[in-house]
Amino acid sequence: MWRELLPIGRHPDSRGYRRYAWTGADAECRSWFQEQAEARGLAYEVDRNGNQWAWLGDPAAGDAVVTGSHLDSVPDGGAFDGPLGVVSSFAALDELRARGARIGKPLAIVNFGDEEGARFGLACVGSRLTAGQLTVEQAHRLTDGEGISLPQAMEAAGYDPEAIGADPERLDRIGAFVELHVEQGRALDLSGDRVGIASAIWPHGRWRFDFRGEANHAGTTRLADRRDPMLSYAETVLAARREAALAGAVATFGKISVEPNGVNAIPSLVRGWLDSRAADQESLDTVVGGIEKAARQYADAHGIDLDVVRESFTPVVEFDHALRDELGRILGKDTGLTVPVLGTGAGHDAGILSGRIPTAMLFVRNPTGVSHSPAEFAAENDCVAGVHALADVLEGLART
Repeated sequence: MWRELLPIGRHPDSRGYRRYAWTGADAECRSWFQEQAEARGLAYEVDRNGNQWAWLGDPAAGDAVVTGSHLDSVPDGGAFDGPLGVVSSFAALDELRARGARIGKPLAIVNFGDEEGARFGLACVGSRLTAGQLTVEQAHRLTDGEGISLPQAMEAAGYDPEAIGADPERLDRIGAFVELHVEQGRALDLSGDRVGIASAIWPHGRWRFDFRGEANHAGTTRLADRRDPMLSYAETVLAARREAALAGAVATFGKISVEPNGVNAIPSLVRGWLDSRAADQESLDTVVGGIEKAARQYADAHGIDLDVVRESFTPVVEFDHALRDELGRILGKDTGLTVPVLGTGAGHDAGILSGRIPTAMLFVRNPTGVSHSPAEFAAENDCVAGVHALADVLEGLART
């Protein structure tokens, strides 16, 4: 499975992945998922929001145990973020069948669409729509960098954008959702454990900073006469680092657009996107508030107009404590070992769904700690350990 998936959407120069929602690479990934489902005799379906499902047992029976993740990527992302969870889900099902496990509840594997938000700027679109956290009107207003709207992209890929929306009936049939994911950090590597359990997802969001100045000639305009928004933006980037360090949080300006974007032109507009995350809401508010205050001071000093827009936000997600404890009991029952429980600053579909159904996450060790990069990695024996852990969890949850 891994070898079949690896070439899809891989860029020849960066060696990273460009699997963006509703593109050709995404279509190939979706075809791969369907093939895996049908090869195992699973009931395959696509829901109203474009999420793919593969069912063992009757979905209408209720109290289903669901696992899976996503197959899309960030720009030039790594191979493991998302796909490891989907591949491991199919492998875990194979393991359960090989064991002759007795399953008393429906099982399903899901591939949620557009988790990374790389194309339309909003993460977890498929799960947000399903959970009712994104309205149809909001989704229809999403556009990519070329001005193509989400409905246009879905229609071009052969899906009906008018059908999208909240899907409470589907969620009501799910008793538990467990997502396996490569760790996006080095906690497990430092502790020496192959697999861990998630405790919570830090509150996080994305803010757009629009610095508006005046375009002019780079060679003939005196420094004293300039209204250069790039200066205010650059100072704000440094302020973000300072504020995050003071609060023990993280803050990143990872995307920028410039107009008119000429080498010999002073910009008229610099637009930067801030991603910030912290262990608690108060810390996050302190960081973002400090960054915005500094940005306005820098903008005023240079005669720049500034608009700040919060484009997305996810509050702290505490995974279901009872389900989390059950995962720990299942994984420790034969060994007596305590599986480490750790928080994460990364958002996931499991976090979006947690407001509607019990969710939990398993992490697989990442020795580099690198993610959202071609250097992202997990050793094969650790991935196999993750599959066995997931199979144990699914068997434990689905046989009762």
